[in-house]
Amino acid sequence: MTIAIGADHAGFEYKEHLKNWLVARGYVIKDFGTYSTDSADYPDFAHPVASAVEKKEFEFGLLLCGSANGVAMTANKHQGIRAAICWKEELAELARTHNNANIICIPARHVSKELAEKMLEKFLHAPFEGGRHERRVEKIGC
Repeated sequence: MTIAIGADHAGFEYKEHLKNWLVARGYVIKDFGTYSTDSADYPDFAHPVASAVEKKEFEFGLLLCGSANGVAMTANKHQGIRAAICWKEELAELARTHNNANIICIPARHVSKELAEKMLEKFLHAPFEGGRHERRVEKIGC
């Protein structure tokens, strides 16, 4: 499975942790930055991740910032993206099963690394249910 990842300075530490966690489990990742805790603008990383997922260069995306709001808002500007802010396992699973989300956005300042791992695991392995949800997902784009 291929995953595009990115974060601003607030999400940098979690990005590095989750990047290593993913690689250790055999995932293929591309890190779109940032590469330090120096102040950085989240759109500079969210747009490249969203573009890569939208173009189907990667199956999924992972974005992190302090609240996850900024990266989610940015990613969701892309027509083919369904970026979901998740702060508990159930939300990560529902984002996939009901909304066919293709990017998970994690609020690094509000969840533990252990919870971030669990959410990511649920997100990556929950199948989209389709059915009545497919009709709704098809109505998302403008």
